[in-house]
Amino acid sequence: MTSSQPPKSRLAYIDWMRGLACVLMFQTHCYDSWLGGAARQSKFFMYSQLGGTFPAPLFLFLAGISFALVTEKLRKKSVTPNQIARTTIRRGAEIFAFGLLFRIQEYLIAWGWAPKSDLLRVDILNTIGASMMLMGVMCWVVLRLCGAGAPAREKDPESSLSRSQSALIAAALASTFTISLLTPLLWTTWRPGFLPWPLQSYVNGVHNLGTPQAWLFPIFPWAAFAFAGLATGFLLQAPIAKSRETALFLSIGGLGLIFVELSRWLDSLSQIYPVYDYWHTSPNFFLLRVGMLMMILTASYAWCRWGAALWGFSPLIQLGQASLLVYWVHLEFVYGRFSIVPKRAVGITAASEGLLAITLAMIALAYLRTHTKGWMKGRGVEAFAWLRSRPARSPAQAN
Repeated sequence: MTSSQPPKSRLAYIDWMRGLACVLMFQTHCYDSWLGGAARQSKFFMYSQLGGTFPAPLFLFLAGISFALVTEKLRKKSVTPNQIARTTIRRGAEIFAFGLLFRIQEYLIAWGWAPKSDLLRVDILNTIGASMMLMGVMCWVVLRLCGAGAPAREKDPESSLSRSQSALIAAALASTFTISLLTPLLWTTWRPGFLPWPLQSYVNGVHNLGTPQAWLFPIFPWAAFAFAGLATGFLLQAPIAKSRETALFLSIGGLGLIFVELSRWLDSLSQIYPVYDYWHTSPNFFLLRVGMLMMILTASYAWCRWGAALWGFSPLIQLGQASLLVYWVHLEFVYGRFSIVPKRAVGITAASEGLLAITLAMIALAYLRTHTKGWMKGRGVEAFAWLRSRPARSPAQAN
């Protein structure tokens, strides 16, 4: 049997965190879709939906970390800034295209009752793809301005942050805070109403309803989580960070706790915004969530290094390695016409049984995805070679 432990080229704690986001997403979607009656008014439902505030920030934060890892890997291969930009922006465009394709699929499945405006709804895949393209542009600008090539050619790379690494982290942090600080204004007094609603929706999530919708995923504020992850990822790739990895992760967790407390203190002060919405647009709530993401990152690292995460088969790591696929598939069996449980019609027990079924099915799907990919690739090469080795048939033989 193939080992379930992730390849050495992958960082286990990233896959584990992504798998955690998948599990939190499953429970949020399942209870939201299936609970009905009194169960929908219970504290259980309230807390299940509170847990649903984590998956989207986690996915975006991890997308930023992964983006930084890919960028640094390309730089170490002496790839030029232009080539890095083409590679990373193209990947962002692919994710964005997947988001559009997913919306088309959802519309076709819901044919007859879904409004056409759903085709242009700003969902999480759209925002991840758009954020990756924005990060690609930012990295290209910084690397061009720094004239940076491979890190090994930069000054004193073994003892401290290189000039380009420092610039990339600073730019990512500046982008994070700029997006977060502008969000309350772009949702209220600075709303770009001159834009057509499909474009404005990427700014503040108005959709076609005239006012920003909290259930959508516009660039403001959601892309800020990706840029926060980008800064974290570049920091994790610094030579000095690699030599003091454990201390760095503990520091990240400690800083995250400080962010949480700082957020609470800032919220108690008088606010500068004409409209202050703590739970949806406030930079203070954003700071709290980033702090919690940083603490989760530290806990995930510790669990994967010293805990039981890598003892044999890890369901969370398995889910994390195929997160896009399980995201795509599970929605059809939770919200779509193929829902395995009647929507808004059951109690907590029945919904929990459905959640268990969905989770186990998605783990199995992720296992098949990650363990058959290499097998199918190998069989494909063998089949192609076998076909080429066969002599061509004559027209008589073909008949």
